[in-house]
Amino acid sequence: MGNVRTEQIKRLAKELIRRFPDKFSNNFENNKRMVDKLIIGGTAKVRNQIAGYITHAFAGTQMASSNETSEEE
Repeated sequence: MGNVRTEQIKRLAKELIRRFPDKFSNNFENNKRMVDKLIIGGTAKVRNQIAGYITHAFAGTQMASSNETSEEE
């Protein structure tokens, strides 16, 4: 079973990725700290959900880019 995230979590995460793409990676702990700095007044649960969604999104893009480079070789 996968995680269920609300539309608000997804919207906030996508907005943060769009505005600050260089501040995030596929490392959850670093993403959590950055979300904490960028989102003011969020709870720990919301922060962790946003950081987890960002981590998941970046892990998917890195896998896709690594597959493309291995196919080109």
